[in-house]
Amino acid sequence: MASAVGIVGYGVCVPRHRIKVEEIAKVWGLDAPAYKRGLMLAEKAVAAPDQDAASLAVEAARAALRRAAIDPAEIGALYVGSESHPYAVKPTGTIVAEAIGAGEDCHTADLEFACKAGSEALFLAQGLVASGQVKYALAIGSDTSQGAPGDPLEFATAAGAAAFVVGSHDLVATIDVTGTYMTDTPDFWRREHQDFPRHGGRFTGEPAYFRHITSAATATMKKAGVTPADLSYAVFHQPNGKFPERVAKMLGFKKEQYEPGLLSPYVGNLYSGSSPLGLAAVLDIAKPGERILVTSYGSGAGSDGFILTVWDRIDLVRDLAPKVREIIDGPKRYIQYGEYAKFREKIKRNE
Repeated sequence: MASAVGIVGYGVCVPRHRIKVEEIAKVWGLDAPAYKRGLMLAEKAVAAPDQDAASLAVEAARAALRRAAIDPAEIGALYVGSESHPYAVKPTGTIVAEAIGAGEDCHTADLEFACKAGSEALFLAQGLVASGQVKYALAIGSDTSQGAPGDPLEFATAAGAAAFVVGSHDLVATIDVTGTYMTDTPDFWRREHQDFPRHGGRFTGEPAYFRHITSAATATMKKAGVTPADLSYAVFHQPNGKFPERVAKMLGFKKEQYEPGLLSPYVGNLYSGSSPLGLAAVLDIAKPGERILVTSYGSGAGSDGFILTVWDRIDLVRDLAPKVREIIDGPKRYIQYGEYAKFREKIKRNE
């Protein structure tokens, strides 16, 4: 019988700088209460000038390793999913691998699939460990996402990272079932040399987000032989606060199942780190034996589904690194739009 495969350690990183929805709306003469109600967002995390997807990934990975309590040299594969890699040509993964002390024989790659890139990394890590190719694999979703000035995306695009050490020993949660659903649906894109993404509004909701998440989640639950009633928690990709709540209700989940992993109202859309951050928040509170559904979404478009079962070791490792809510509710520094624009290089210098 094959060994169980799952998460050995997990960790997150969310910048302390925040900007409120009201501050963005004020600059563009927009109705802040309407945006807060419509998007169910209050504020978002902003990367500082000295933070990028690589540095956020390093911090999240170090926290995951503290919980995993393994030698980083044993990591056989390391994948960083992001749509804001610091370099167009130079891997983020090698930066992270060397920073955490992974060996030179660690297979490393950068992944892209819009906001699904983080779950993509977890999908690959699970497969490599299950096949026996590597002992441990590290999967990371990390982004410092951007929206064009005045665009609705600007209210949500945020920064953060989540990392998971995957293995087959000393598990905190098994990955029982995986699933995926993909089509060519052009709801969101950014071409080479463009600073900001564009979105096809008529594709964004029903044909893209809702179709793919419901299809992947339903297929994954069917594969596992479970219904929403059999699961303790459900985590979905969180472009805002409204979409994941709606899709949870469409699938038959109750508020107490999806609310613990719904974090975008407080930190914004972490893109590749979005559903992974929600999973980490649930692992912070879940009890042994409880089951979790995680369904990501990436524009272009696709969703990955996972069903996990929490194991006893979770109680031994939770406090070895900061918990998600401790980070989100911890020290913050609120900034105004001018500083935010400077941080995110929205103001271009004339060189």
